[in-house]
Amino acid sequence: MEKWFVINKGADFEKLGKEFGISPVTARLIRNREVIGEAAFERYLNGSLKDLYDPHLLKDADRLTDILKVKIEEQKPIRIIGDYDIDGVMSTYILYRGIQHCGGNVSTQIPDRMKDGYGINENLIDQAKRDGMDTILTCDNGIAAISEIAHAKELGMTVLVTDHHEIPYTEENGEKQFLRSNADAIVNPKQQECAYPFKELCGAAVAWKVLQVLYEKMGFALEETYEFLENVAFATVGDVMDLTDENRILVKEGLNRIHRTKNPGMRALIFQNHLEPEQINAYHFGFVLGPCINASGRLDTAKLSLSLFLQGEEEAAKTARELVELNQQRKDMTADGVEEAKRVVEEHYMSDKVLVIYLPQVHESLAGIIAGRIREAYHKPVFVLTKAEEGVKGSGRSIEEYSMYEELCKCRELLEKFGGHPMAGSERIGFANSKAGLLENAYYILAPAPQVPAAKIAEFQGLVTSMGAIPLQVESQKHDYVTAAVSHLPHIVAAALVHLVQDHDDAQGLMKSIAAGGFKDITRIASSSPVMWEQICMTNTVNISRLLQDYIDALGVVQKELQEHDSASLYTFFDGARAYRDSFIDAGSGPIKKDYSIRLDIPDEAGSIAAVSTLLALNNISIKNIGIVHNREAQEGVLRIEFYEEDSITKAIQLLNRRGYVTHI
Repeated sequence: MEKWFVINKGADFEKLGKEFGISPVTARLIRNREVIGEAAFERYLNGSLKDLYDPHLLKDADRLTDILKVKIEEQKPIRIIGDYDIDGVMSTYILYRGIQHCGGNVSTQIPDRMKDGYGINENLIDQAKRDGMDTILTCDNGIAAISEIAHAKELGMTVLVTDHHEIPYTEENGEKQFLRSNADAIVNPKQQECAYPFKELCGAAVAWKVLQVLYEKMGFALEETYEFLENVAFATVGDVMDLTDENRILVKEGLNRIHRTKNPGMRALIFQNHLEPEQINAYHFGFVLGPCINASGRLDTAKLSLSLFLQGEEEAAKTARELVELNQQRKDMTADGVEEAKRVVEEHYMSDKVLVIYLPQVHESLAGIIAGRIREAYHKPVFVLTKAEEGVKGSGRSIEEYSMYEELCKCRELLEKFGGHPMAGSERIGFANSKAGLLENAYYILAPAPQVPAAKIAEFQGLVTSMGAIPLQVESQKHDYVTAAVSHLPHIVAAALVHLVQDHDDAQGLMKSIAAGGFKDITRIASSSPVMWEQICMTNTVNISRLLQDYIDALGVVQKELQEHDSASLYTFFDGARAYRDSFIDAGSGPIKKDYSIRLDIPDEAGSIAAVSTLLALNNISIKNIGIVHNREAQEGVLRIEFYEEDSITKAIQLLNRRGYVTHI
């Protein structure tokens, strides 16, 4: 249950009430928000743009804009890298439009939540380099990207950071050692040396402050930056910043401007939610419009949300409709996730002071929302973890008394990557940490691009070795070809086989019924993520086309052997596949590839496999795989049984030998 505390901070509330035309109770509430003195009350109640702090007070604001001015004047290509939430989208929009107005050669990139994760990363940096970018400008991210920015600098790029998140640090002997990347300039009010009086700006507000300094240096009037106040206000509320001090002024001024917004995208989003611009208040920012912007970053791509604010009326109407529909999907998925999380807490973790909930089936983009709902329900710090492509990802929501970021810093060696605010945290936990020894003696494939420096490759090889794995370096082109052969091609072939069966099926689905087991596995492969496989095919057409032709040629050989009734060649064809398959059973000695199996002499007849599997199951011995390895000459088979654990081998051999079976290891 949430605990309520009555705060009584001293002041002459009667006097303050009369002076500012408010009730003594309202005066007490304002004082409890650390608003002290008549001047502060005046600013809190009646603050305007003239009361905003000087953006030049931001550390590195002048340095960053001096660099940016030169890049714009020299027409150097600039790539803005934002984030996939409302703050990241608004930050990206403000800087993109602003630099464009200054005549800059500018483009944008927003990370894909599933593929890239949060913020700038080496893939986005490499892509920017391939695209010919000279400069990377981050917004709402970058402060914790120490190694990533080092990589960009090794590639000879200029890197400029604007961010508002907590400064990363290590702790030695109880003392914090703050970390700083080697970016060319970093603007973040939370930096220790930053003299800016207010530290709680959102990322969009920091970007807007930087733009004010840039406009001044480019000869534009300060008032021209005011067109972006509606975006700053939107992001401030959407990123759940405290509405105190400067934020209160920014939101108030932004709301005044959104009531007469001219941006087709903003208007379309308002209309699609059955509202009028004049109706918009902070509630609509946080609970109606904001979730639509965030939904695209969660379930699709945040590029969709960014495009909304750059489009004309007709396109914007379509995009806004799509965002509203995505948000409805997100609501339904969130409700299911919250229900499951509550069940897990009440069955297992009710006594825990900090709730850590693993929900492997929940979409990773919803972890933060679900964590927030669970925090509200139990008033405890909450981490929600979900299964991701490369390990476990999570997001946290905290309470006032528990700094999530500081607590994560204390166990940083268990995490691959994390960051955020004191009341929120995000983490990405690698399998190397969550399952000790998983990579021990297993091959770890490295396929560096040609431009990656040798020192960087050596550093990564050292990291792989430190995990107990064996680094195996291959050329990137060869790696891509092999990947296409063993991963992409089977899905394409499976899809083709499904269509082949469907085309030859009858009204009763006879072919489908006869094919049953094996065919069901093929349909599972063929139907997995159509969008993903379409994208894979479209981005790797040369390799896949070449492989498909090789596959067609191989089938042509088999077809010819069938037509010629060439029994010996057909046997050689299938036996060669078996021999090749057997050649890599013991290819690796790590846990991923350990072979916990035995072989069993058994007649190749109906019911023989079922008899063995039933016997093992009745004795609580779990089987991973079971199947006949054929011996054509002897007209009988050897049964290969694979287990999950090494202990099962001994138990199975003892049991089967007692029943008269002959076993081999």
